Amino acid sequence: MQVVAPLEDRLRVHSFAGEGILPDSDLPGQPRDEDARLLEECRAGEVSAFERLYELHGARMKSVAANLLGNAADAEDAVQESFLKIYRGAASFRGAARFSTWIYRVLVNCCYDMLRKKRRRPIEAAAEARASREEAEFAAPADDHPLRLSLEACVRELDPRRRAAFVLFEVEGFTHREVGDVLGVPEGTSRAILFEARRELQRLLTRRGIVGGIRA
Repeated sequence: MQVVAPLEDRLRVHSFAGEGILPDSDLPGQPRDEDARLLEECRAGEVSAFERLYELHGARMKSVAANLLGNAADAEDAVQESFLKIYRGAASFRGAARFSTWIYRVLVNCCYDMLRKKRRRPIEAAAEARASREEAEFAAPADDHPLRLSLEACVRELDPRRRAAFVLFEVEGFTHREVGDVLGVPEGTSRAILFEARRELQRLLTRRGIVGGIRA
């Protein structure tokens, strides 16, 4: 990820997890003719449909999960668990949101569950967080932008819902409506959550001595 101010231009914000921007065809906001067909085939339990769903969304789902959980191994587990839930729940899916948006709601909820479990295991969670930081520091190139590193650290301090709103909109390129669908809230509420996330990040960056990194 390469972060340059202002962050409102999300086309300049790549992935914290280092996946980079996916091809335009994989951007979540673009319509996909396959969506309805995949839904019907998934409802019928066709394995090839789930394989195609993973082909379309697997990389982005891993990126979202890694940014929410801060750990690549946990992100893999979250994506696998999400696809199990999608497989079991596709037959009963009747949501107003697009099928391809719903799968990210499943993913985010899986990430929330994993974060709750970590809070119940504080000692183990602290050790995992320390190992994750050390791994990131080891992997980071020497010329890595200091604002990017500080921003990553501050995003990890946000509460899960604000972190999800920020990652989905600023990093992954979802629209406000899609963010609302993923979080299960109205579009206006998703905008408010994103505003709160930016304001909190501004405060955290200022506390670190970095001023003007984000405009709320």
